[in-house]
Amino acid sequence: MRFSYKQIWVIAYPILFSLLMEHMIGMTDTAFLGRVGEVEQGASAIAAIYYLAIFMLGFGFSMGVQILIGRRNGEGKYKDIGGIFMQGLLFQIGLAAIMFCISQLLTPVILHMVVESDQVYKAAIQYMDWRVYGFFFSFAALIFRVFFVGTANTKTLTLNSIIMVGTNIVLNYILIFGKLGLPALGIAGAAIASSIAELVSLIFFIVYTCARVNLEKYNLFGSFKFDPTLLKQVMNISFWTMTQAFISISTWLLFFIAVEHLGVRPLAITNILRSVSSLFFIIVSAFATTTGSLISNLIGGGEQRQVLRVCGKVIKMCYMLILPLILIMLLFPSTMLRIYTDKPDLIADAIPSFFVMVFVYLFSVPGNILFNAVSGTGNARSALAMELIALTAYVFSVVYIVIYLKAPLPFCWATEYVYLIMMLMLSYVYMKKAKWQNKKI
Repeated sequence: MRFSYKQIWVIAYPILFSLLMEHMIGMTDTAFLGRVGEVEQGASAIAAIYYLAIFMLGFGFSMGVQILIGRRNGEGKYKDIGGIFMQGLLFQIGLAAIMFCISQLLTPVILHMVVESDQVYKAAIQYMDWRVYGFFFSFAALIFRVFFVGTANTKTLTLNSIIMVGTNIVLNYILIFGKLGLPALGIAGAAIASSIAELVSLIFFIVYTCARVNLEKYNLFGSFKFDPTLLKQVMNISFWTMTQAFISISTWLLFFIAVEHLGVRPLAITNILRSVSSLFFIIVSAFATTTGSLISNLIGGGEQRQVLRVCGKVIKMCYMLILPLILIMLLFPSTMLRIYTDKPDLIADAIPSFFVMVFVYLFSVPGNILFNAVSGTGNARSALAMELIALTAYVFSVVYIVIYLKAPLPFCWATEYVYLIMMLMLSYVYMKKAKWQNKKI
């Protein structure tokens, strides 16, 4: 089990494609709302990151499930995977219900405290009033997704993403602008479209799993009851990955809130850059997610000596995609930004920050891949500790540069370097020096 470049690519490219398609949901929201107005575009940024902060609780839990599924798959204990899957699915449904209720009660209070512009606040509430229904669909779909990633059977993610994004694009056009005789819903239409697209994604996963997966081999859908003992085993890892994911995205929300206090124009630019940045991030995330699954499988199969070698291969493959993309972005910045807005002055103002954002990914590739390798070893507590150290440095830089100095936007975006360089250093030291080879989970 040495994982050649070809084998790594076979696992990575469906994840990459599925994340690219999922990125299209946010990209189309931004592109469509950019034709509605800067307030709606800025509000969608705040609301989307706020939603993502809650979503990351479910995502973080699913990453713990993925680590366990990958380890059992590497050990050849396929029957154990079904129990992990079902406990994960039941937990996610319960978590979605809790977060839905909490969000309904607290979202207006929280956004009113942190958003300065009354127009942005009202638009963000319009978005969240509908977007919260997506918790039920997206949280459950995450467990299906990590099942396929953890068992290194990622091809189905491609078709699922195409269907989900296609649904979102069509519904965005119809609901935002009021086509087919329906009223123009604006930002609320974008939220409804995204939630329905997530429902379609979940339905596809259920139908595909029942029709194409060997349910007996993995003992899937064997029991629909909570198993406290097994859930505790899952939570021993997932609690830390949940905490890490939530704190990570919450600090990103802090950045957006800080920028919002600089004005509507900087917030609109930041939303555009977030969408452009996502194009890079999904490539890095695809290879980072692949790394976590590969490391879990390698350790489960007793191939600890191959771990660092595989990490090196994944980093090289990721750079092969990222570096040409960086070059294209540097040569044609206005062309890329024009996708998100048709306002020349907004494009011109965004270009300096655009260049700062692009070069961040020279550090993001090794930083994120090595960090996911840390998680893949099963030592989620160490991963959380590293995240907290890096995020503390990041928060201090945001508070000082963005909130205290109210620096120009390119300097605000430079705070990303603080986080990524710190994460790269900590992850590298852990993988080279720490005793992770015999970690039992």
